[in-house]
Amino acid sequence: MQKNLKFNAFGRIMLVERVQERWIVFWAGNEGKKRLAEDIILPSDLHEDEIAKFLTDILHEEATPERDEVVRI
Repeated sequence: MQKNLKFNAFGRIMLVERVQERWIVFWAGNEGKKRLAEDIILPSDLHEDEIAKFLTDILHEEATPERDEVVRI
């Protein structure tokens, strides 16, 4: 089963897909294309409700006063 999730990560759109037993993370482009986020590895046992917190923890340096959270959209 494939699951597709979308997040706003400090103002940038991320797509997270569950493919078989793995989470795969992509950066979404403005033109509808997506690019693999090779440097972001999510643990395969991470529950989908935990992904926003995990992304917040590993991407916290991207935060600004105006964009200070990762939220599922």
